[in-house]
Amino acid sequence: MINVINRLFLSAILAFSMSGQAVSEKMHGIAMYGDPALPPDFVSLPYVNPDAPKGGKVVTGNVGTYSSLNAFARKGTPPWQLRYLTHEALVGRSYDENFTVYGLLAESIELGPNRQWVEFTLRDEARFSDGSKVTVEDVIWSYETLSRSGHARYAGLLKKIDKIEATGPRTVRMTFNTAERELALVSGLRPILKKAQWEGKDFSEAGGEDIPIGTAPYVVSGYELGRYVILRRNPDYWGRNLNLTRGTDNFDEIRIEFYGDGAVLHEAFKAKAISYIREFNAEAWESHYDFPAVQSGDIVKSLIPHSKPSGITGFVMNTRRKPLDDWRVRDALLHAFNFEFINDTITGGRQPRITSYFSGSNLGMLEGPAEGRVRELLEPFAAELLPGALEGYKFPVGDGTQRNRRNLRRAMELLNEAGWHVRDGVLKNGNDQPFELTVLLRQDNLIGQASIFMNIYAQALERLGIKLILESTDTSQFTEREAEYDFDLTYIRRAFSLSPGNEQRYYWGSEYADIPGSRNLMGMKSPAAEAMIDEMLASETQEEFVSAVRALDRVLTSGRYVIPIHQYSDGRVAHLKELKFPKDSLPVYGDGIWLLPKTWWYEE
Repeated sequence: MINVINRLFLSAILAFSMSGQAVSEKMHGIAMYGDPALPPDFVSLPYVNPDAPKGGKVVTGNVGTYSSLNAFARKGTPPWQLRYLTHEALVGRSYDENFTVYGLLAESIELGPNRQWVEFTLRDEARFSDGSKVTVEDVIWSYETLSRSGHARYAGLLKKIDKIEATGPRTVRMTFNTAERELALVSGLRPILKKAQWEGKDFSEAGGEDIPIGTAPYVVSGYELGRYVILRRNPDYWGRNLNLTRGTDNFDEIRIEFYGDGAVLHEAFKAKAISYIREFNAEAWESHYDFPAVQSGDIVKSLIPHSKPSGITGFVMNTRRKPLDDWRVRDALLHAFNFEFINDTITGGRQPRITSYFSGSNLGMLEGPAEGRVRELLEPFAAELLPGALEGYKFPVGDGTQRNRRNLRRAMELLNEAGWHVRDGVLKNGNDQPFELTVLLRQDNLIGQASIFMNIYAQALERLGIKLILESTDTSQFTEREAEYDFDLTYIRRAFSLSPGNEQRYYWGSEYADIPGSRNLMGMKSPAAEAMIDEMLASETQEEFVSAVRALDRVLTSGRYVIPIHQYSDGRVAHLKELKFPKDSLPVYGDGIWLLPKTWWYEE
């Protein structure tokens, strides 16, 4: 009888000890909310041609130059494509879902209760491009090194990981100290580097020609610093038979050429020296692509729609500097920016204006006063919120004429309220200091024709007595000055997903406002914005999440930090006729490096 009781007691203890594990199971993928759309045995991503032929060469062009082939170090300016084409992570995304990840270097994912931890099991076959095996030690070293010595974009994650540890020969577990639902997904997206390559070296002091070894299909096979980079597809790529990679990375060679300005790049494309070009101006798309190669059919124009939020594109105001720390001054500068006239001049009015940071999606703030859960989230911060956050806010709309009289009158009223008055044709403050602004631009900015925008804007500001100084610099100088926030205004582009998360803190969080090289270009320090981001990250349902994003959108938009320009509502890609893509199964995220060059192929 005693033995029976003992056995029952031991069984109960064992059952209790395993109860914490009972809620977890190994999965092929995880979604932000709900279940992954693809089953464990999916053949390929839904926007990929699984039978796409391999081969061919594609040449793309970048404006500017580069000084490093290390895409993960703080020093130098690498070709932006490298970190996407040469390195992989534990998981990969499907760009046909809001936010879902599937196993890549990891064969399975396991979640703890309430996503307190996530555990990844490495694939036994995962290899670096030199043939060496990817180990748990490589994973842990990569996370720790990139967070402490890598680019600033990697700095935040480790702060939210209580511990990262090996739990088996091929398993690594990350236990979080922050209750954020997104962490289980984003923690698997960190690039994995080879630890042995850096033994005895200081990663933070890596030189421009120290090329990190990766696991992805492409490796650097040739380069001339500042001029070109050649990537070759690794014939021994370890993951060529995975469902997540089937039908992707089809080109044998990707060559990145660097051009001094956009005009030269366009001429190279017209001569078919490069294989494709992305056009961001709708007017240019309609009027500048009738050259002989298009007429003959050798070059094809492809329009690629998407369902992403608009994001924010325009000119950001540096609130670290006076008088831009005064919201009335920023509001005046917004009124003086005659978008309707400028947009008609540059794009023929074909591209609508951005109306908020998440406009064009269900995440964007609704018109009128804040209501329901959105209002509940914002009301505790009513004292600090700027006019319009609770009541409703829209960017100023001009009358379409060049003079824009009504808006300029309102701009002057706001400037007078802020202590600025015109004396002898010059706007001055009480200390007799003139109002001057410096706008920092990268030379030949291919995206947005920023210098044209600013030249027209300077004429409007001159009527207010404001002097706008345009400073165009090369890529290296621009990068250095932007990192030190040495500007009053500069061009900004922040593209958002359908599941914004931790990156929002990096864009708008006060902890990054004074760190050189951060993405918080405006220097904003808003407890309300940070509280909305916290709410987003802690949301348990899609409905709670949407309300939090809409509340954040109101804080950002009414903050008057950016003078917005037009949306990029569709992807516009002009390309050689030999470049093909699955036109009938485009992802909800539309065009991007995940589509071109990842899923395109070459076919005579």
